Formats: sequence, C-alpha cells, structure tokens
Amino acid sequence: MYYLDPHIHMVSRVTDDYETLAKMGCVAVSEPAFWAGFDRGSVDGFRDYFRQLTEFETKRASWYGIQHYTWLCINAKEAENVSLSREVIAMIPEFLDKPGVLGIGEIGLNKNTKNEATIFLEHLDLAAKTDELILIHTPHLEDKYQGTRMILDMLNDDRRLEHHRVLVDHVEEHTIRAVLDDGYWAGMTLYPTSKCTPERAVDMIEMYGPERLMVNSAGDWGPSKPTAVPDFILAMRLRGHGESLIRRVVYENPVKFFSQSRNFDFTPPETYEAVG
Repeated sequence: MYYLDPHIHMVSRVTDDYETLAKMGCVAVSEPAFWAGFDRGSVDGFRDYFRQLTEFETKRASWYGIQHYTWLCINAKEAENVSLSREVIAMIPEFLDKPGVLGIGEIGLNKNTKNEATIFLEHLDLAAKTDELILIHTPHLEDKYQGTRMILDMLNDDRRLEHHRVLVDHVEEHTIRAVLDDGYWAGMTLYPTSKCTPERAVDMIEMYGPERLMVNSAGDWGPSKPTAVPDFILAMRLRGHGESLIRRVVYENPVKFFSQSRNFDFTPPETYEAVG
C-alpha cells in the first residue's frame, strides 16, 4: 500500500532509510523544522538549516522516488531565546515560496513557558499574514495535556486562522477529543518509547473514526522508527480493518490536508504505474 509520512525528520536519518521507506511503499514525506539536539546560536545557522531542508533533502529523497516537503520555524525548545527566535521568524519569509514548503511548523510548546507562548503567537501571526498551513508540536508526557489546552486556547483566540488548515500533532488519548472537537486536524505519532503505539492509534481510529486523523513516525535522531506507519498498517489489518479505511488514514488524509498549500505539487503514485 502506498502511504505518506506526514512528520519525519530525514535530516537526522541515513540515506539507507530513504531506500527502506521507498521499498515499504512511502511515496512522500513531510519534514518539519525541529530541534537538532542542541541549541543553535545564530540566525545564519537556521538559514543554513532551511537551505538543507529545501534544497538538499528534496534531492536526496528523489534518488529513491520519494517526494519531499518541508515546514519552517524555530522549535519550541529554542524559543526561550526570544531575540534569536524573532530574528529567525523575520528570516522565514525568504523561504516560504520555495518548492515544497508547506507552511509554518512544527511550532508549539515544550515546557509551557511564557517565552514559548510568546514565540508561538508570533509564529501564528506570520502564518496568518502569509496564508500558510500550520503544523503544531504538543509537549511530551506530563506537560502534554496542559500544553495542548494552552495551544488550543491561543489558536482559538486568533480569528484569522482557519481550523481546517491547522494540524495538531502528537495527540494521545487524553488530548485527541479536544483537538477534533475544535475542528483541527490531529496527528498520532508512533514512537517506540513514548507518544503512541500502532495499537493505540488503531484504538483511537476505532473510537473517533478517520475524519481529520493521520499517523506519522516523527523519526529523528532519538529512539524512533522511520517505518512506523507500515507498522500501523499491519496493526489495522490484524484488527480486521479494510484497505479503504487504512488508505484513507495513511494516504488520502495527508494528501487532502497538504493540498491546501500552494506548494504541494504532488504526483500521485498511479502516475508512476502509468509511465512504467
């Protein structure tokens, strides 16, 4: 089955992972800007990172027939440095019209601090002014529920934002309902040690249905599995779910959400078959 991984950090994966993803049926990946494992010290460091996302990763993915898309921001972990964050936000428009840039993300909260909230709101302002899609990072573990509520309150307070153009990622059982009830898209991240297992994601599909839901691996430099979406596909099949429902979650839903971006120039895999 063809699928998209809507959230994966390929800059931190080896090239062999692209080959493995292609063999598993992945036709496209969406890569949000994120924390590199250490705090960057200058706006020029972010400019180089954005060039890597928009220039090199697109090329590296294409070697294996995978379409690569990206998002731009300064991650919440680095938002405590407000002055640097504002320099980065001011620089982002240089890249927004580059091919494959889907919008602003992954923005959100990490420890739910005042500075993180300030920079989150300034990212939202940029997205509203430039008419960009938004990809949200919700906090980990004990900070998740409070952080998700704070994020939803800030989103709901900005009347410029269209809820169907916002994806709130890393939802779990205690946050998914609030996200869906407010009209946003929700992403379930499949991690081996935290967030959500494939089986728990299947549980949530069974509870809430497939509307505005998708799954991702969020594969990065830490403990993660870039082939987590195929694990979810298998878990759905073992639970007895049909191929049309599975396809909707792993393929049709990401395509529907990303198609709202002017830079989502997606080539359906059916085209590959026709050419072949």
